[in-house]
Amino acid sequence: MLAKQGNSANPPHIILLPELPFEQDKFLAKVKETIEAHKCCIVVTGEGIKYPNGEEVGADKTRLDAFGHPVLAGAAEELKEIIQAKMNLKTRTVLLGYAQRAAAHFASATDANNAHSCGVAAVRAAVEGKSGFMVKIIRETGDNGSIKWSTGLQPLEDIANVEHFLPKEWIGEDGFLPNEKFVQYARPLIEGEVKIATEGGLPKYVTLEKSKVEKKLAPRA
Repeated sequence: MLAKQGNSANPPHIILLPELPFEQDKFLAKVKETIEAHKCCIVVTGEGIKYPNGEEVGADKTRLDAFGHPVLAGAAEELKEIIQAKMNLKTRTVLLGYAQRAAAHFASATDANNAHSCGVAAVRAAVEGKSGFMVKIIRETGDNGSIKWSTGLQPLEDIANVEHFLPKEWIGEDGFLPNEKFVQYARPLIEGEVKIATEGGLPKYVTLEKSKVEKKLAPRA
């Protein structure tokens, strides 16, 4: 995802972002241009991309989430159908689900440390009787470019059912790849490697013993 803008030989060649409307003709033209140049085209899409009329690409309107929104789980499949129908190209999709979530041994050290810190902060908040909050990561950048991470609590009403968008200035001019400003933001998130013990060729994780404690918080309305 950190392929530099303008160097289309490095996949992914196209990244579709929910911040920009999905223009089918413009997208197909970019796919055609990429295939002519490289004999292939790798497209990454996030759920939530929308047509110019505001309709979500691949949304399942027969199912609604907890906030009454159509379930988003079919953008890649709809793009596949569009490409095959309009361009007669062999296309396949790969959905990053459990395979991605089960790859903790490939997480960055920054990601792992932040996740651990969020867990610690959540437990401390619960023990202190605090409810109705979500743990957030606070990132501070020093004058010399150094980055410090800490955690804080944010009221749930500030987060639930609220969309947070990628800044437009982080997206390339043609809208198909992030630019260097995004790379500068994202690079610190992937720094470092997690060192995980293995056993029999498989990652060996700590197994925690279950220890029930008395419930402290009242049910959330």
